[in-house]
Amino acid sequence: MATEKMGIKIESNPDESKLTSLGVRSWPKWEGPPSTFPWTFTSNETCYLLKGKVKVTPDGYNDFVEIGAGDLVVFPKGMKCTWEISEAVDKHYNCE
Repeated sequence: MATEKMGIKIESNPDESKLTSLGVRSWPKWEGPPSTFPWTFTSNETCYLLKGKVKVTPDGYNDFVEIGAGDLVVFPKGMKCTWEISEAVDKHYNCE
């Protein structure tokens, strides 16, 4: 079941059938080491984390969303945030 917090939609451990229907395995991949950096989403982005752990803090909030391996996440276009990667990330992503 998907949840939404601060405009970020998260579905933990979606069925393989859903991942297949979205074409997740054919999306580009991105890997990032432990680090902290600002990020702005210039388009809607859906990503599926294969490994890692990240705290995402949207600008203007004193709260964060934690995402990790097995999460299917949708970030809205225009979101400005800070990524704090505590465990190296490997993800598939698709920008719309």
